[in-house]
Formats: sequence, C-alpha cells, structure tokens
Amino acid sequence: MYALRQEQANYTNPKNQPPLIDPAVIRAAGKIYYTYCEVHPEMAGQASGVAINRDTHRGKVIFTNQPVLLPAECFVPLNQIESHMY
Repeated sequence: MYALRQEQANYTNPKNQPPLIDPAVIRAAGKIYYTYCEVHPEMAGQASGVAINRDTHRGKVIFTNQPVLLPAECFVPLNQIESHMY
C-alpha cells in the first residue's frame, strides 16, 4: 500500500502534452475543416483548429489560439487534424 501511495505522490501530469481526443472526434473535425476549405479556399491554412461537440460531432472552424468552449466541446488543433488524416 505504501509503495502505491508513494507512486501517486511522485506522479506529475505533463503540462505540454495535449489531452487525448477520441479518433472519431478528430475524423469529424477533419471533415468539418476540409469542407470549410473547399467552400472558402482563400482561407485555407489560416485556421487554428476546430471546436467540436464530443457527442453530436457538430463544430466550427476556429481562428484564434485560445478558443472559448462550451462544456460538451473540445478543441482539435489543426496540426492534430492534419496528422490524423494522412
């Protein structure tokens, strides 16, 4: 028991590691982003990511680095969308 408590006390959560996102949410965010790029080709590459609802998979393309999210939403950064699509 003591060893288990000691391991928990020594554990530190990495600050630079992004939270894990469900692959289905990343795929849905990719569809939202690439549809947006098809409709607005002049804006391609300027977005920072997609704010998406984890349950309904509805979302919006975001252009700021620090988006304000609703409780059921998560932010999928553009680099994560692009790395998952290839």
